[in-house]
Amino acid sequence: MADDTQRSVTLQRTSLGQYEVRNARGGTITVGVGDGAEFSPVELLLAALGGCTGADVDYITSKRAEPDSFVVHVTGDKVRDESGGNRLVNLAIELRVSFPEGAAGDAAREMLPRAARMSHDRLCTVSRTVQLGTPVDTHIAPAPTGSA
Repeated sequence: MADDTQRSVTLQRTSLGQYEVRNARGGTITVGVGDGAEFSPVELLLAALGGCTGADVDYITSKRAEPDSFVVHVTGDKVRDESGGNRLVNLAIELRVSFPEGAAGDAAREMLPRAARMSHDRLCTVSRTVQLGTPVDTHIAPAPTGSA
């Protein structure tokens, strides 16, 4: 039986610098190196940060009121230097959320800052992993052999 805590995706090369990403549920997206319309790996990291935080905040606040608008804007600055190599700094997640007038909207507005803190401090797996840091093990597995 598979470990239900493990998450994974598989990337299949489609052409130079282009890959199809597939998850275990059958979903697919394409990823490129940033020279076409496809999302780059850095953009996917930003999307993962925003998607995780956004989902946390959305689930918490929408129990009180359905938002009138809900936009998450994520930014980061790419730096290249000898000491740390290529990486992102100044990561920021900005929530632009509005709720309807009335008691339910007031309750959701009141909960919004707390929901954002809860996501940042303990709920969002993506931002928690980035913020706390974790080793990444890269290794070479045997290539599949073709049939003759």
